[in-house]
Amino acid sequence: MSIARSTYYYQLKNRPKIVERERRDTEVKNLIDSVHVEFPYYGYRMLHEELGRRGILMNEKKIRRIQRKFGLFAYRIRRFIRTTDSKHPLPVYRNLLDMASITDLDEAWVADITYVRIHTGFIFVAVVMDVCSRKIIGWAISRRIDRELTIGALKMALETRKPLPGCIHHSDRGVQYAARDYVALLEEWGLRPSMSRKGNPYDNAAMESFMKTLKYNEVYLNHYETFADVVNRVPEFIEEVYNKKRLHSALGYVPPEEFERNINQRMTETNLNSVP
Repeated sequence: MSIARSTYYYQLKNRPKIVERERRDTEVKNLIDSVHVEFPYYGYRMLHEELGRRGILMNEKKIRRIQRKFGLFAYRIRRFIRTTDSKHPLPVYRNLLDMASITDLDEAWVADITYVRIHTGFIFVAVVMDVCSRKIIGWAISRRIDRELTIGALKMALETRKPLPGCIHHSDRGVQYAARDYVALLEEWGLRPSMSRKGNPYDNAAMESFMKTLKYNEVYLNHYETFADVVNRVPEFIEEVYNKKRLHSALGYVPPEEFERNINQRMTETNLNSVP
């Protein structure tokens, strides 16, 4: 057998332990697989938090060991892709977001546009996000990338949230966000326009992160082919997966809707305690 006698007897003696460890490792592999089916981009930290929320206590070192053993690695995210055309004569606004300390809902929103490739071309998706909770509060889908697309997403956010005057609205310098009727709608509701530095998507990092999540956790996995695929599945992903289920490290590893419920509950308790 080309092995030492001592090695043979050691393996024979410890075989039950080895078999039991392999069984436990396989159980952990199946747990990780079950999470990756829904969240294929989760690394070991996010896996640790998600399993903990399911009542499964497991340290990060063990998760990393199992990932290496079975090759259970998250999808890698590519760098930012620049898609904005900021060459236009319309006014641009200074960046208010980098000077703000956001601690509550509807203090600052960010907006952006992405595209989904289908067989016949591209479909465009405009999105508005609450900076505090990372929740997507407005979206619109269109075959054309124009101001009607961005206005549609903004109107949804305004009607859903009804923010108080003073909320920051941050975007890139694209013509769709600098358009007069878009800015007029912001001013009508008392929102303060804010724009990123020229050609710098990192000023809008929270939104860029969501766009990559949408692409890698939904669009690329499901191979969108038609306009109907985009219209039917993107809103469902936003509402049922991203807003309600996806964990955010920036939010203490809870989904956006749960984070908002926690904020509203604390505010209610504070108000009750302040009543004489």
